[in-house]
Amino acid sequence: MSPADGMVVGMRPGGEPSTGEQVGVSVALLVIDLAVIAWLWFRYGMTGWADSYDQGNPPSAPKEALRGMWLLAGGAVVTGGGLLVLGWRIPGVVQLVVLGVGAGLLACFAARG
Repeated sequence: MSPADGMVVGMRPGGEPSTGEQVGVSVALLVIDLAVIAWLWFRYGMTGWADSYDQGNPPSAPKEALRGMWLLAGGAVVTGGGLLVLGWRIPGVVQLVVLGVGAGLLACFAARG
């Protein structure tokens, strides 16, 4: 089959991507997801550190954690759900789980503050 036949190279005749392709995409997205979660966690930590030097005002760290939680939850729904709709089951589930756990972690941080 060629791309001129209306199929993407490496896809099965039914239109579903192969397991190897799905695992490769999952690993790539996992690295990106973990980098984003680490960045949001770092922002929360830096905001909490800055709050410790600004005792006169209410803390900003819980708001930062809540903002990150919504960003990750929205990303989980959009990317994970979109991949599942497109038939990429493994990367879709990975996105939902990893970004969902990251959102839950930041929600815990927001509730603590």
